[in-house]
Amino acid sequence: MKDAADKAGRKGFFKRLRERLNRGDSWLTYDLANLFPGGRIDEDALEELESRLVMADVGVETSMQIIESLRKQLARKELKDLEALLRGLREAMLAILRPVEVALEIPDAPRPWVMLMVGVNGAGKTTSIGKIAKRLGDQGLSVMLAAGDTFRAAAVEQLQAWGERNGVPVVAQQTGADPAAVAWDAWAAAKAREADVLIVDTAGRLQSQGGLMDELGKIARVLGRQDETAPQDVMLVLDAGLGQNALSQAEKFSAAVRVTGITVTKLDGSAKGGVVLAIADRLGIPIRYIGVGEGVDDLQPFDAEQFVDALLDLGGGPAR
Repeated sequence: MKDAADKAGRKGFFKRLRERLNRGDSWLTYDLANLFPGGRIDEDALEELESRLVMADVGVETSMQIIESLRKQLARKELKDLEALLRGLREAMLAILRPVEVALEIPDAPRPWVMLMVGVNGAGKTTSIGKIAKRLGDQGLSVMLAAGDTFRAAAVEQLQAWGERNGVPVVAQQTGADPAAVAWDAWAAAKAREADVLIVDTAGRLQSQGGLMDELGKIARVLGRQDETAPQDVMLVLDAGLGQNALSQAEKFSAAVRVTGITVTKLDGSAKGGVVLAIADRLGIPIRYIGVGEGVDDLQPFDAEQFVDALLDLGGGPAR
């Protein structure tokens, strides 16, 4: 019953994703058929498609890579019509995204297994923590949260609200406390309570704020003194609505800490979704989750095929 419910939930999620990615005339394949009268695919058609990829936040380099793949198919006379073009586009995108479709797996050891959440202000870190904690709890894992964003009292209160909602304990200190000290105490508490997973929130920071970026390294080092393998996962939360700036953030955070997973939020906003391709292509870091709203079920594990089909509005995908 639970597996059936999970599948139904995921189906509903990607239906919402498809609807929210494809609002308005900025959609990647909007009115694509009208651009190619008679369905004829030629070099001009590929140049137009390349422009649309760039406009959809895929980025110049990644767009060029996709179009080059299609150009080779055109030379082999494989792109006979619009359906063939969409099929080729879909496969080119999947070649980029499949390698980063890596689900979050919590091994049996060590305990606690530590996830450090990082990202800029407003990306949705704290909300994502609450949703991930709920998912892990549903998997039978005991979870603790650490309120490492000590600069904003509202951040601590928000995390505590998620803790109450999910029945998950939250370790917090007063506003202005040393975030590394909060992480240290939280690890000790999680160890004492035999918690399976400890998720550590951190203050939002711009990638240009050197001192705050250095602080992330300090938190990671402090956790490493408790357990040399901690943090086992560093989850970067990115706002898809920022387009190519989200890619810049990912590069800067990866330089400051060993980012091992990415959660992309706010795909229900004005985002076109293409930045997910740019991130996958440039960084190759596993994309664990994507989100389309505020509800608990609006954050789901990343599925490359379903994401591409939503991006291209292909329902069940083209004929294979």
